[in-house]
Amino acid sequence: MSQTILHIDEIVSNPNVRGGRPVIRGTGLKVSDVWLAHTGADQLTPEEIATNYRLQLGQVYAAFAYYHLHQDEIDAEIEQDEEAAQQLLKAIEAQGKLTRLD
Repeated sequence: MSQTILHIDEIVSNPNVRGGRPVIRGTGLKVSDVWLAHTGADQLTPEEIATNYRLQLGQVYAAFAYYHLHQDEIDAEIEQDEEAAQQLLKAIEAQGKLTRLD
């Protein structure tokens, strides 16, 4: 009996969308964004992510699966995004265009 491998094609990468980072098909929503919505400050459930981002629940779980299969890659992406955000904030502050309330 032969085996057929079935693929879930919900996660795609296109160099013209989000710099080629993995996104949910048909959206510009990065896998890392979905993962952070679940594990970051908001701690959203998969159902809340699906509702808030207008996704199918299967798309959310596909993003989770992709994260777990490519954890080092996605964690590095998250770290790069955080560093870029911090650098941008510093540049804006240096220009006097940002006042921090903390």
